[in-house]
Formats: sequence, structure tokens, C-alpha cells
Amino acid sequence: MVGSRGPSDERGGGGERGERGERENSKREDDPVAEAFDARETSRTRWIGLVRLSVARLWRRATKTTSGRIVATIAAVAMTVALLVLVTGIALALADGGTTSENDATAQIMPESTDLLASVNGVEGARLGETNERAATIRDEPGVDHASPVLIEPVRLEHDSGEDNPQTVLLVGVVPDDESRTVAGLSTGALESGDPHYADGSYTGPQRGEIVLSSAAADRLDATQDDDLAVSSSQFEAMGVESPAITVTAVEEPSGESDDEDTPVALVHLSELQTFAGASEGELADQVLVWGEDDAAAVAANTAYPDETVDSPDTTHPSLLFDDGLAFVTSALALLVGVTICAAFVATTAGMTVNEDRRMLAVLESVGFPTHSRLAVVAISTQVLTLCGAVLGGVLGIVAIHGVNSAAAAGGAPGAVAQAHPLFVPYAVIIAFVAGLIAIPYPLVVAARTSVLAEVSR
Repeated sequence: MVGSRGPSDERGGGGERGERGERENSKREDDPVAEAFDARETSRTRWIGLVRLSVARLWRRATKTTSGRIVATIAAVAMTVALLVLVTGIALALADGGTTSENDATAQIMPESTDLLASVNGVEGARLGETNERAATIRDEPGVDHASPVLIEPVRLEHDSGEDNPQTVLLVGVVPDDESRTVAGLSTGALESGDPHYADGSYTGPQRGEIVLSSAAADRLDATQDDDLAVSSSQFEAMGVESPAITVTAVEEPSGESDDEDTPVALVHLSELQTFAGASEGELADQVLVWGEDDAAAVAANTAYPDETVDSPDTTHPSLLFDDGLAFVTSALALLVGVTICAAFVATTAGMTVNEDRRMLAVLESVGFPTHSRLAVVAISTQVLTLCGAVLGGVLGIVAIHGVNSAAAAGGAPGAVAQAHPLFVPYAVIIAFVAGLIAIPYPLVVAARTSVLAEVSR
């Protein structure tokens, strides 16, 4: 019959398909690319299984069996990492000016280096000289709108009414102009333009006696606009000079993204602060700020101070740690000590945990887990615990930074003791991961010495 197929035809067709399948399998076996792909898939599946086994085992131990060792490991790592983050935050605060660095300038000129021993001994660090004269030269350059030296001094202020309750405030000396500019997070608009007391370097001109308080400074001094304040008389008794009186012209909320909003800061005219701070000799200042076009401001700044650092103001960044000697040494020592202590804790607790889990490792060996798979379970478990502790420690460290700053502010500190940054958490995780890698060999050695026969005999 036309179109009909017999059994022999069906068998023949099936045989042909079978032969084609065998040929395809043979070709696949002979294809090195296909074999490598299969090997990668198998290896990936095996590692996923080992990770799932390790995490499930840790979860079971943490929720259903003895969890003391797990809690101890996570707590040890968390406390170590929290201290590392706290000390790093303190180092970052040393490198950064905090609220006093908040400004809207185009460029800033900073001393090229800071004396490490001066910072340690509490002596003033490096400052710029001839700042009033050179700032005037910068202002005359084309494309530059304004330039002002900035001097920062902690000063004790009190009410001029005679109340004997002086409070420490960070005074920031600036040269205001007709435009409202931001320095130390405060506007210069409430200060009268110019700096007449400078008087071409003689410091004999009239004093304005004006001050702009931040809200934190106003709260600390219990002062409002138009109140009269005086510099603590104890600073002038030795010189036999009457304390200068100053009037609050404005109380403002600090602008910017700094964590230092509780720092008591105030703006005054530069030459007046230089006079009673002893910085008039040499026209000293901590930095010079330049406003104007980007290129013009940078060129003018580099021309006036060719040997100093000129950069663009920015928010606090951990890279500042590399620009300050004391901050870098502090953070480096914290890193070294943190990694060492963290690795020691992890190695000890992980080794004790593996010693308790010898029977489990023997069971894995008896059901066919090769040595490298058993060691992988130990390594993965150790790193998972370490990373959990690192995340917790990073969060605790940032909380500790805010707590230390609050305590310091309550104790009368003129600025933040430590600075927090979002990069601290991933930094903590990376450091803990490295510490875990250093600690892993010890528990692996303990695990490698486990044998089925020894555990059965026990």
C-alpha cells in the first residue's frame, strides 16, 4: 500500500536515530570545548552545594544546637572591626577639617606638609605665611572674584555682662567681601565687607567687633543676635590687655554634609583674630580660599603659593588619610592591629569549633566527601562567620563614632573627634575577609588530621 511502513522500516528508522545519537555522543566526547564546559558546570554545581551545606550547617548549629562558639566568633570579629572603624574615623577626623572645611570656594591652598611631631605634642602644625598680602595679590588676578585667608583658633568666649562661664568656640577668621560666601558652613553675609583692622599690615586699624555664630555655638553660649560677647579675660591677663568685645550679628545653621553640625563655630574678621591669637606676626593662616573661574583660581593660587598644595574643596573622603602623616600612621596601625587580633580570634575559635566537629567531618568522609571538599566546608564556614561579624562590626563602628562625637560635644570639645563614611562598612568587610584568609590555615590543619577510624574508635 502506498504510504504504508512496515515494522522493518520502523526498526530501520530507530536504528538510524540510535546510530546518529551514538555518533553525536562520540563527537561530544571528542570535543575538548564541550568537555571543558561540562567540567565547569560540574565544578560550579559542586561548589554551590558545598556553600549551601556550610551555610545550612551553621544555621542549624546557631538555632538548634550549641550556638556559643558561633556567637563568640561573630562577637570577637564584630568588636575588633568596630574598634578598627572607630580608630579609622578618628584618623579621618585628624586629616579633615570637619565643619571648618565646609565652603563654597573654587580652590583652596593648604600647607604642603604637616609636622607629625607637632601634632603629637599638641603644638600648632604647619601654617601659611604672608597670607593677607598674597590673598590681595590673588584678588587682583583676572578671573578671580575673591580670595581670603582662613585662620582657625579655639577661643573661650563669655557674655560681656560679667558672667564667669566661658565656653570654647572655634573662631574662623575670614576677609568678607560684598558677596555672601560660605566658610566653615556659615555665610559671611552678616560680616561687614573688608578687613580694616589689617591696615596694610600694621594691624592698627579700627576693629569691627562682629561675630557670626553657628546654632551650636549660640546654644553653648546661650547667646542670640545683638548680644555682646567677650574673649575670656584669662587669655589677656598675662599681656595686660583688655578683652575685646564683640557683637553677635547673626546666628545661622551650618550648611554642608559634614557630621560636625554640633561643633560650635563662629566667623570673625581675619585680622582681629590674628591679633589676639598671636598670628599677626607673619600674617599666618591655616589656608587660603579662592573664588572665581576654575582655571583662573587654580593658576592664581599656584602662582601665589607654588610650593603648597592647591586643590578643590570637597566633602570628607578616606583618601585624605594619605595626605596627613599622623592620620595615615594612626589608620595604618589600627589596620595592622585589627587584622592581627581578628585573625587570632578567628583562628582560635574556628580551630576549637573544628575540633568539636571531628565526628561530623568523619561522617562526611565516610559518605564519600573527598579531603578537599571537607576542607572547603571548613573554610567556607569560617569565612561566613567572619563576614557576618565584619558587617555587624562595621555598623557598630559607625554607631560608636556618633556616640564618641556626642560625648565629646557634651564634654566641651570644640569639634568632632571622629568622622564616619559609608565606605567604612565595605572596608570592614574586606579587612575581615583578609583576616579570615590568614586565620583559615589553622582550622584546616586540624580538619585534615581527622580520620574515620580515629573517630569510630572514640
